[in-house]
Parts: sequence; C-alpha cells; structure tokens
Amino acid sequence: QVQLVESGGGLVQPGGSLRLSCAASGSIFSIYDMGWYRQAPGKQRELVAVITTGGSTNYADSVKGRFTISRNNAKNTVYVQMDSLKPEDTAVYYCNANLRVESGHLYDYWGQGTQVTVSS
Repeated sequence: QVQLVESGGGLVQPGGSLRLSCAASGSIFSIYDMGWYRQAPGKQRELVAVITTGGSTNYADSVKGRFTISRNNAKNTVYVQMDSLKPEDTAVYYCNANLRVESGHLYDYWGQGTQVTVSS
C-alpha cells in the first residue's frame, strides 16, 4: 500500500504565505511526476503545479510567479511554497504522485487533501 500524507494547510490573510508538504510512503519502487492540484467549491479540480524527477516544473498561469514547487527525492516528498496568496487561491489542495510500486505496476495516487483558506 502507498499513502500520500499532506500537511501545512490553514487560514492565512491575503498577501500571506503557506508551505504545503506531501510525503509518500509504502511499497514504492520509483516516483515519477509529483504535483499539486486544487478544487474550490463548485469548481473542477485543476492543476496547480507539477515537478518531474529531474526537477522540471510546470505551473498554472494563475499561480506563476507566486507559487514554487520543489521535491526531495530521497524523502519522497513534494512541497509547494505559496506566496502573495489571494482569496481566489482558497481551495482544497491535493497532492498527486505518479509512481511504480514494488510489484511493478504504475499508479496515480492522491492525498486526502488539505484546506487552504485566504481571507481577512
């Protein structure tokens, strides 16, 4: 079994910062792309940022210049530093990992989600 455990969400004022973390554990052979998605009430889940094993990144236009994704391959962990937060960033943030388990199968795993609320 594989688990993705997120942490770091909460309430922050506009203009503030938060850092989300997501650690993968379990019967993992190799992790490929890792990323963050978010879903606001009444909206579809959308990509926030993704990072490859080699460190290449891709961001949604709405967060470019404000969010920074990074990862620690030795710890199977992905982070997103969120600066200059806006009320429209309010959503449940989900971690995602594309990985191969020890049996050899390739899967997409999701974390349980962490709430980020940007409000004064």
